[in-house]
Amino acid sequence: MDKKDTCEIYCYDEEKVSRIQSDLQKIDISNVAQLFKAIADENRAKITYALCKDEELCVCDIANIIGSTVANASHHLRTLHKQGVVKYRKEGKLAFYSLNDEQIKQLIFIAVAHEKEDKVNV
Repeated sequence: MDKKDTCEIYCYDEEKVSRIQSDLQKIDISNVAQLFKAIADENRAKITYALCKDEELCVCDIANIIGSTVANASHHLRTLHKQGVVKYRKEGKLAFYSLNDEQIKQLIFIAVAHEKEDKVNV
């Protein structure tokens, strides 16, 4: 281990640690982790981004956007749906997907802005 990236002595701020531990007990951080895990796959991230750019897309649109088969797109959409990222509605034989809420869109746009900023700062 490189000594430059770790504390050389062990000490901690008891007040800060207690406050943050208390905050963590009030929320279900595992759900937050699951949300990020759901969109951590590149295709699922592309799908989520696409749904940020358009209110609603059918499975066939999504498959074409990410360059996959309809079956593969459906698999990713099921995962996103199970994790609460997207919702869907049926219209005849078509299935249309949209983001479950505005906060998902905000997370994606923040991540995209962060990625663009990193490229500028390199």
